[in-house]
Amino acid sequence: MAETNPTRISSVLFACTYNSIRSPMAEGLLKMLMGKSIYVDSAGVREGEIDPFVTAVMAELGVDMSRHRCKTFDQLEDDSFDLVVSLSPEAQHRAVEMTRTTACDVEFWNTFDPTLVEGSREARLDAYRQVRDTLLKRLKKRFAAS
Repeated sequence: MAETNPTRISSVLFACTYNSIRSPMAEGLLKMLMGKSIYVDSAGVREGEIDPFVTAVMAELGVDMSRHRCKTFDQLEDDSFDLVVSLSPEAQHRAVEMTRTTACDVEFWNTFDPTLVEGSREARLDAYRQVRDTLLKRLKKRFAAS
């Protein structure tokens, strides 16, 4: 008889400040890695719009972000997740508040905001790639056993 993993994660929410860069990247990357074996969503503390640089650097990995619609915590259709991963301090506070009365783990992965990088288009794209690649490495490590 196969052993079941009682701590298996079946739903994950990624959260950042605007749901326009870090959390959509994490959502897209985990969907790329896990397919439909895990329900994945993302949200922001405040309303935002998908950043065009996100669409560009994710397309380099074959992940289409053109249909991503930014949403806030208040706009989530479902708020019952096994795990919430917050990627900015502001999102961490909101995630802790949201999960205060639920059996949900919260992890804080403080992730650099690539909009802070100035310079040429290529320099800015490199900053976004660095965030993408850091998230991908962390996701592979975190969800390897799921």
